Order: sequence, then C-alpha cells, then structure tokens
Amino acid sequence: MAIAQKLLSAVDQDILTVPSGKSYAITTIMVCNHAGFNPAGTNDTSFDLHFIKDTEPKSNTNMVVKELPVPGGETFTFDAEKIILEAGDKVTSVSQAPLNLAITVSYLEV
Repeated sequence: MAIAQKLLSAVDQDILTVPSGKSYAITTIMVCNHAGFNPAGTNDTSFDLHFIKDTEPKSNTNMVVKELPVPGGETFTFDAEKIILEAGDKVTSVSQAPLNLAITVSYLEV
C-alpha cells in the first residue's frame, strides 16, 4: 500500500496520477481540516474532488465531490467503494478559502 499527500490550494491540484503501464486501486481518501475548531465557523472550508480519465479534461462529468464542507478540526473519509484507475488517470482536488485542508490518498497497485 502507498499514499500520496498534499495541502490543497485554490487551484486544481493533481494529487495522484497513475504512471504508464500501471493500474491503482484507491482504497481510502481522507481530507483533514488542520485548522482548529472555531464555534463561529471561521476555519470551516470545502473542497471538490474529481477522478479524471487519461486525456479527458476536468468537468462535471468526472466530479465525485462538490463543495463538501469540512469544519475546523474535522476529517472527511471517502472509503465506501474502491476506485480503479488506469494509466494516465488522476485524482484532482481544489479547496475553497480558507486554505486549511490536507488530503491523503491511499492506493494499491493492481
């Protein structure tokens, strides 16, 4: 098992791209709001997530999460299904302000 990790920003970021000749099974995706809890919600933020096929553009067709809110100090876990990605496919994400999200993608080569 391997992991890919990044801090999310306000521009699209490719979190994981499957190399040529490989296939990956995504086992878990975790998005952590590393800012502390604030009762006023000022540390709350949201993100989008896409699974993009090789050579295709990011679009509403490959969006799997849209503007999902993550409160300060909380972690969202996406682990209900295993996603198989082929060579050139990628996991792409973007955050809305404030920029305080970290993403971890756990995967296996299949």
